Amino acid sequence: MPDLLPAAEALAEKRCLVTLRNQPDILLLQPIDARDTLSQEMPLLAAQTTRSFLHVAFPVEAWNVDLSPWDAPPVFGREAFGHGAADTLDWLRMRLMPEVRAKYAISPDAPVILGGYSLAGLFSLWSAAQTDAFAAVAAVSPSVWFPGWRAYADQHALRSRVVYLSLGDREEKSRNPVLASVGDAIRREDARLSERGVRHTLQWNVGNHFQDAEKRCADGFAWCMAQRKAEGKKTHEHETV
Repeated sequence: MPDLLPAAEALAEKRCLVTLRNQPDILLLQPIDARDTLSQEMPLLAAQTTRSFLHVAFPVEAWNVDLSPWDAPPVFGREAFGHGAADTLDWLRMRLMPEVRAKYAISPDAPVILGGYSLAGLFSLWSAAQTDAFAAVAAVSPSVWFPGWRAYADQHALRSRVVYLSLGDREEKSRNPVLASVGDAIRREDARLSERGVRHTLQWNVGNHFQDAEKRCADGFAWCMAQRKAEGKKTHEHETV
């Protein structure tokens, strides 16, 4: 069987990457850098599930602005963080999702999973605190070191029923003290979800932040998809690969 690869498609006035397997009963959404191709991620995802799905990856032009929930000073380099996440989420819900459902005849009841890497992972978590539109979120190596995130997350419960967290085991070894806080931050996120009874997992991957991003995203989406048929299992897992 040939690899399942994404194809470029104009959706909601953006050049998205669309991967379709049969008539989908689940919708996967992922913010990506405009240079990403997902040539590895989609075959890896398809190999882990037999489910029919539609994966739509949408490009983010101003990464540090469009995915940030609020303004924050630069953490590396000179580029500060903006507050464009609300606009991105509005576009996602009001423009992209309705157009995708209509074009691909996806049932209004079909679950939606939002996932992403790094700041897109943080955006996924933040979005899950804003709306119940997402049945699950895959926060892959998420930027939970983001200034102000811990206080916000302590006060705002996620509205998604299923959450995937992951981190590279060397990410907290950074010489940058803000980035190095990511290990404690992800453990706090894990504990917070346990306290609130959210079905979730924390996956520790081998390597730093820049390794195997597409594989890690594929793993996250696959785990979330599997939980849709495993409602009766335990609410928490720790895994290491």
